[in-house]
Amino acid sequence: MVRLLPPLLAVLALSACDGNPFVQPDDTGGGTGGGIDSDGRLPPGTPSPSRSSDITRFEPEGDGAGFVRRVTYDSTTDRFTVDNLGFDGDNVYTRGTAVGSLGPYAVYEGPPTFTDPQTNAPIGQFQHRAIYAVSPSGRTEFAIVRTGAYIPYGFGGFVYQRNGSVTLPTTGQAQYTGRYGAVRDFNGRGGLEYATGDMVVAIDFQDFDAGNAVQGVVRNRAIFDANGNDITADVLTALTAETQVTQSRLPTLVFTVGPGVMDVNGEIVGEIQSNIASTGGAAESFETGKYYAIVAGDNAEEVVGVIVVEADDPRYDGVKVRETGGFLLSRP
Repeated sequence: MVRLLPPLLAVLALSACDGNPFVQPDDTGGGTGGGIDSDGRLPPGTPSPSRSSDITRFEPEGDGAGFVRRVTYDSTTDRFTVDNLGFDGDNVYTRGTAVGSLGPYAVYEGPPTFTDPQTNAPIGQFQHRAIYAVSPSGRTEFAIVRTGAYIPYGFGGFVYQRNGSVTLPTTGQAQYTGRYGAVRDFNGRGGLEYATGDMVVAIDFQDFDAGNAVQGVVRNRAIFDANGNDITADVLTALTAETQVTQSRLPTLVFTVGPGVMDVNGEIVGEIQSNIASTGGAAESFETGKYYAIVAGDNAEEVVGVIVVEADDPRYDGVKVRETGGFLLSRP
């Protein structure tokens, strides 16, 4: 059993079951064993999931994505280890200095240099940042790693996981609330940013018949630079200039509601987008992407997941921004 004890977080329990990428510090194995199977809709991960099993999912590969599939957290030193990314030192990330947390979620950073063991020459390393979080029960957790050192998008990935089983209601509805924390990288320029928000998800366990209805929003969003400075106003100013309509707040991310998004094992995959007001009052699409989630608990009391959305960055010509955020939600 691994115990999570980073600053600003409660004591959180982790499961160290077979196939769990969140492993104990003395587990030095790489990869995930005999390959990853996928049904084409769910991201790669647990090949034969069930309601009674642990479930682990990884980011699909593409555009530098999907390279992070195994991480380790050491509660004694509050260090986070990532496998399979180039020029991130000795793979060990420490708690962020400028940004150590995004609300309840811990932020870690790779080292700026690595020393050549033969010559002692310092070798500059790429900018890597990670977000890691576990629910108080230990049933759900996620990790996200991105880098701002490449053009276009750099190499990274995400992992989200349910530790244990779920019992899904067959009638009624449930609402889940919590925080959202994200890292933002770019296609067309380097660098990283962070984002936060408040999140609400509701599930109708009775309908649709073909996969329960799921709605969700991320609102009260804010954007920060790599040093933790709030730059939300800069983005709003650029959006206002682009649309010729005063933008007073960042748009809300909204789940697309429809049948077939949730399966009998409590896994959810769907589309998500945001809209902004444009000239004449019409709604104009701004961000588009997908959300991935898993329901957990004997009373379906938790939801863990990751959101990935992309948009044209209004501050720059020819630059796209990708926001990758994680969430741990519970029924209040």
